[in-house]
Amino acid sequence: MMIQYESPLSRAACGLLLTLLATACDAAATPIDGAIETDATAPTTPTVLSNGPIDRAMDVALNAGVSVTFSEPMDGTSLGATTFMLTFGDPAVLVPGTMIYADSTAVLWPTEHLASDTMFTATVTTDAVSAAGVPLVADHAWSFTTGSSWAPGLPVDLGTAGGFAILAKAGISTVPTSAITGDIGLSPAAASFITGFSLTADATNVFATSPQVTGRVYAADYAPPTPSNMTTAIGDMELAFTDAAGRAPDVTELGAGSIGGMTLAPGVYKWGTGLLIATDVTLTGSATDVWIFQIAQDLTMSSGARVVLAGGALPQNIFWQVAGFVDLGTTAHCEGVVLTQTAVTLRTGATVNGRLLAQTEVNIDGSTVVEPAE
Repeated sequence: MMIQYESPLSRAACGLLLTLLATACDAAATPIDGAIETDATAPTTPTVLSNGPIDRAMDVALNAGVSVTFSEPMDGTSLGATTFMLTFGDPAVLVPGTMIYADSTAVLWPTEHLASDTMFTATVTTDAVSAAGVPLVADHAWSFTTGSSWAPGLPVDLGTAGGFAILAKAGISTVPTSAITGDIGLSPAAASFITGFSLTADATNVFATSPQVTGRVYAADYAPPTPSNMTTAIGDMELAFTDAAGRAPDVTELGAGSIGGMTLAPGVYKWGTGLLIATDVTLTGSATDVWIFQIAQDLTMSSGARVVLAGGALPQNIFWQVAGFVDLGTTAHCEGVVLTQTAVTLRTGATVNGRLLAQTEVNIDGSTVVEPAE
């Protein structure tokens, strides 16, 4: 049997080597020249990049909205009546309104038109937090003073929902043969709830086609990126509905809910009931004018009734915000974007120059829908 003996010199050498290695590791872990290590993935503190109206603005329109743009995406649920406020007077009186948040910008639409010749103060507090949960760096406040006039209305921002001629959540059906110019989309329901269109899936399975659709057909169960894109589009549709509903009305209860035969100038019209269009109604204005119709119940167009545009008015600037059902009778014709909280039905031969954006379903029968030319 061979017995090995460890020399004292080799043990000392090993100890020295371990000491040198430990020293080297400590040096590698120490910042050079006093530098402080940072976590590159740590969330940053949000700030306000801009606001509107600008600070100390004068002669602000009575139908103006108030907006603020942040340096990064925010948690929209943290922006509300106690974190994004508009006030006037001393003591301060809170102005009620509807807050819309999208793409790092929040817009507050007052429920009623602002008082004339009045100073208002807008404030965003540090209770507003980023999507990462980091609070605003400091309260942000600014003031402006109204004049006595109104500004031309602003269109409702449809976001990605504006890429569809028909968009719904629960189902889209047709009695052939209909003709759709533009894309159609459905989410969260699957493609099996798009009926009557004879769909043919693309080789990628990202979309389908139909002989009745001049465009593409998308559904929540198609291949990526369609599912996430459809979720975004549905969210944008719902946000647009809230936006349209939040605009302060210029005219209320016109015609007691029956406007057939009338000629309507641009503006925001509101009814606490349903709206009936029994005969032709004309919308007259320029290519930049905007109409928003806020309807608390159903929108009904009688058979053969038409919405007629005059003076250069464009369908993409017309918004029908409907809390109930939308029912277009046979051969009726509508112009504009339909934003309904429930369903749309187009009866035989009905036509739409615009978009049908429904939070439940869309049912058409030998109908024609043509998305506006942007």
